Amino acid sequence: MRVCVGTIVHHPEDARIMHRQIRALLDAGHEITYVAPFTDCNVTPDPRIRAIDVPRALGRRRRRALKAARGALKRGVEGADLLIVHDIELLFRLPRRRPATVWDVHEDTAAALEDKPYLPEQLRRTLPSLIRRVEARAENRLHLILAEEAYQERFSRPHPVVPNTTYVPSRPPAPPGHNRVVYVGHLSRARGAAELIELARRLLPHGVRMDLVGAADAEIRPLLRDAQREGLLDWYGYVPNQHALRMAEGAIAGLSLLHDVPNYRQSMPTKVVEYMSRGLPVITTPLPSAASLVERAGCGVVTPFGDVDAALQAVLALREDAQGSAAMGARGHAEALHHYHWPDHAQEFVGRLEEWATASAAPARAHRRPLVV
Repeated sequence: MRVCVGTIVHHPEDARIMHRQIRALLDAGHEITYVAPFTDCNVTPDPRIRAIDVPRALGRRRRRALKAARGALKRGVEGADLLIVHDIELLFRLPRRRPATVWDVHEDTAAALEDKPYLPEQLRRTLPSLIRRVEARAENRLHLILAEEAYQERFSRPHPVVPNTTYVPSRPPAPPGHNRVVYVGHLSRARGAAELIELARRLLPHGVRMDLVGAADAEIRPLLRDAQREGLLDWYGYVPNQHALRMAEGAIAGLSLLHDVPNYRQSMPTKVVEYMSRGLPVITTPLPSAASLVERAGCGVVTPFGDVDAALQAVLALREDAQGSAAMGARGHAEALHHYHWPDHAQEFVGRLEEWATASAAPARAHRRPLVV
């Protein structure tokens, strides 16, 4: 099977796209064409794929990427049996002649507008209704896969869920350490960036450092640079997921101080499962899925939203109780290995795509109209 995968929004090394889905397809012997912003993200494409470079759609700078997307996808689907797109923006740039097409729904796009400070207030009020109409039309014309079970509520029919799991080592890594905490993932206000910086400030007198591993929103970058210059923390910027998780090993805890916003309220933060996979106790805010998992598995501490003092006390308590902390890490690893190991889900994901490609093999070359709102 020949598969074209497309994104103009996500980093080419995105864990869900590249390191889970594309890797699973390559391991199954399929051929991949990957339309992604390689140059803008300073990424050398994997030699096993055919790469088509496009500009990246970032913040308000989207016009150039959108303009390039249609031609790139048109080239990408030549001879392809399946097209997978990962951005709602690409639904407006689908080639007229294309194979069976899949939209991978990563998030609640309308709810996520709250975490996009670059958007004018007027757009934030009007876009949600437009997005819901686009989703409804996409459901009628495309195959959908969802990253969360809760996303089913936005659609009229059930769609397969491909969860954001991770690769879990068969044995737990080194037990939690005593002199640093870690955050892995994108940094924004809604993801708790301000609280992380303040927590780093309060931890420093206790001899505990903070490592932040991930790209940051434009408004957050100056705050992180200032904190790093002040010696409060180490900010490494974007690091490919598999390397970032190795960097996280041996920390006192993995932090997830996300705010109570609609897009996070119905989702499981992937970082929580990733921390568990590396044997780290988790410190999380009480988002329903994250809190339920951490409490059920006994692998961390739930602290109130925005409460830096509570997060500080949780870190110090974990450091002082090395035996209890190690037990938390071990329980989290066992839970991740049994329920959140990506290879256990990969075969079902690949099988579903093969089924869709086979079912539409005859009409795949037929004339298809683009998605129009």
